[in-house]
Amino acid sequence: MDEHLTARTPWHLWVIGVVSLLWHLGGANDYFQTQTGNIEYLAQAGEMMGVTAQTVVQYFESRSILFHAAWAIGIWGAVLGSVLLLLRTRFALYAFILSFIGTVVSFAMQYSDPMPGVEMTGFQLGMTMAIFVIELLLIFYARAMKNRGVLR
Repeated sequence: MDEHLTARTPWHLWVIGVVSLLWHLGGANDYFQTQTGNIEYLAQAGEMMGVTAQTVVQYFESRSILFHAAWAIGIWGAVLGSVLLLLRTRFALYAFILSFIGTVVSFAMQYSDPMPGVEMTGFQLGMTMAIFVIELLLIFYARAMKNRGVLR
């Protein structure tokens, strides 16, 4: 599409893009802290789940490469999608779709083989549902912006 035919950037794209980026950076921090074995961070996370830091470390060390790859794709695809949305490129849509697939796979693997000693709480289930809903809404939003010519 020629630049002169590109639709103006609506104000809500900036709001959604920045909020999305901040939201996903929280998940990226969790991923980074877990992958680097930050024991203080993992102890806090374990305390919230009622397990020790060592239980958290052992759980993530025992996960397959597929789990870690899916988790990385879910997290970093969402961060990339947020940045691409702010850059107004149509590739944001594809990054969000890839992120959603990674998220579904990693959550499916996590829920099918949960961390020992951790019981599913309403909060955890609610957060999982919120993550899925947010990811789907971002896919629909990016698709709408692409179809309107806002994303090039």
